[in-house]
Amino acid sequence: MPDRSKLDNFSHEELLEEARARHAGSRSVEKAAPTTPHSAALKEFTTAEIVNTLLDKQKSIYGVDDRQDLYEVTIPRVLVDADSVVSLFKDRDVTDNHDGTSTLSVRQLGTEYNLCKDEAFREQPVGAFCTGFLVAPDLIATAGHCARTDAAAKRTRFVFGYRMKDATTAQLQIANSEIYSGVALVGRQETDQGPDWALVKLDRPVPNHAPLTIRRDGKIAGNQPVHIIGHPVGLPAKYAAGAQVRDNSSAAYFVANLDSFGGNSGSPVFNAETHFVEGVLVRGDTDFVPHGQCSVALVCPTGGCRGEDCTRTTEFAHLVPSPK
Repeated sequence: MPDRSKLDNFSHEELLEEARARHAGSRSVEKAAPTTPHSAALKEFTTAEIVNTLLDKQKSIYGVDDRQDLYEVTIPRVLVDADSVVSLFKDRDVTDNHDGTSTLSVRQLGTEYNLCKDEAFREQPVGAFCTGFLVAPDLIATAGHCARTDAAAKRTRFVFGYRMKDATTAQLQIANSEIYSGVALVGRQETDQGPDWALVKLDRPVPNHAPLTIRRDGKIAGNQPVHIIGHPVGLPAKYAAGAQVRDNSSAAYFVANLDSFGGNSGSPVFNAETHFVEGVLVRGDTDFVPHGQCSVALVCPTGGCRGEDCTRTTEFAHLVPSPK
């Protein structure tokens, strides 16, 4: 039997990379399992042993998860930021109640992802497939892979107000006045390692939510604190702070150590000091990996992993009307 204490000689980041590579390999039927520089040295250990060591390290080195529900947030300016963020739902998942409201179709996070019992937000609903934010009275910015065609935009409902009202109750009945349809793409770009953004024209102007201010030129400073607001894994809106710009070298995007998950795609990434939107969250690491008979979220240490890619708003600012 291998000596599990040897795993302590590997960093959190090295073990996390190996666990995610094994998970990716287990899901692929067409390609060989991906390897890491440490795969040979770790081959004697099971994935469960690696994950258990990771969870032990996570408890001691990292705050694990900075995400908060909006009802917990007490910073007025952050709540203003959140007021202009939308969840993206498929039209089939929004049912008109014929009383001026519609109901969002959701599943339970824990059941949907077979999460272990101690995972954060396990009992909450999931339903949104992406996030977006208002940049003009009738214009939503999101990730390019969230709205690939005019037809896809027309089948999308852009919903304000999908959030937790308290620890146990989600706002799933939404006034129809807070639900918008896409009409057409104003612009879009999607690349694997570069810019990824879309601007969607809405079916009508939004009267009661203010467009967010975006950076139009220049670039955010390196190491600048940032925060994100969006719908990780399709959950009700979450705010996550405690992050900063990690890599500012690319012209089209920057990298930050944000606590983000799938569903956060399209989320606005705010400069924590100015509250201007600096980027759109577009790419990141695998969210969950198996742990025995269930799955867990493995979070990177503050200085570890590659981080999350955020397309700079300067990539599409020329298509966004300047505020009057």
